Amino acid sequence: MGSLLANINIGVDMKKLTFAALLLGLSVFGGAVYADVSLQTKEEVQGTWKLESTKNSLTDKQAIPREDTWVFKDGKLTILHIPREGTYYDQPPVNYEIEDGKLKISLVGSSRTEAYTVVEINDKAMTLKGKFGGYYYFDKK
Repeated sequence: MGSLLANINIGVDMKKLTFAALLLGLSVFGGAVYADVSLQTKEEVQGTWKLESTKNSLTDKQAIPREDTWVFKDGKLTILHIPREGTYYDQPPVNYEIEDGKLKISLVGSSRTEAYTVVEINDKAMTLKGKFGGYYYFDKK
C-alpha cells in the first residue's frame, strides 16, 4: 500500500512538473511572438501617420477614438488636428530621435523627452507603447 501511494505521489508530482515546464516554454516562446521592434534609424518612422485610437493597456476592451495626425519629417514631429474645446489645433514641431531602439520625442516647451516603444511597424500601420503602458494605433497616410 505504501509503495502504491508513493507511485501516485510521484505521478502527481511529474504531472505538475510537466505542466510547469510547458507553461514556462509557452511564456518564453510566446513572448518572442510579441517582441518589440528595435528601431535603427529615424527613416523607419518617417511619414504621415493618422492616430486612429489609443488604449490604456493591451487588454483594455475599449479603444478611445482619436483624430490627430503625426508627421515625422527631417528629425521633427508635428502633430496636426488635435481636438480641443470644440476646435482643432496643430502642435509646433518638436525633435525626435532613435535611442536604444526606442522613439524619443521632445516635449513642447521643455528639455524633457517622452520615450515610446515600437510594438509593430510596417508600410501600413504602426503601434507605439508609451512609458506608462498606453498603446497608440496608427495607420500610414
